[in-house]
Amino acid sequence: MAKRDYYEVLGVSRNASEEELKKAYRKVAIQYHPDKNPGNKEAEEKFKEANEAYQILSDPKRKAAYDQFGHAAFQQGRGGGGGGGGFSDVDDIFSQFGDIFGDFFGGGRSSSRSRRNSGPRKGSDLRYVTEISLKDVVLGV
Repeated sequence: MAKRDYYEVLGVSRNASEEELKKAYRKVAIQYHPDKNPGNKEAEEKFKEANEAYQILSDPKRKAAYDQFGHAAFQQGRGGGGGGGGFSDVDDIFSQFGDIFGDFFGGGRSSSRSRRNSGPRKGSDLRYVTEISLKDVVLGV
């Protein structure tokens, strides 16, 4: 089933402000919340769809990617089912532009394409942000 446009899901225009997005999401979430519609699978799906739409549109970077590439910006490995992902690596970003870097620096399109189609790499969903001092970098920690 094709996904609906996130702006349509929330009932807002493409130039809606953050406040308008939040207000529209709350309205839809309350309307279709599973507690208010017990056993109603259609309402549950609409609630999930609204949550997904708001998660994307409330984040400026993800919203920009969605505005430029649509749902394709969040598909993992071109197999779909990305959920709350985004681009999984640099190759995914530049594959939209013909894999310029892969061709330029070697490896070509076939190697990056076959790696992408072989499924997710172990640990590819793990991200850590750590701050260390220059002293620790030089001396090793």
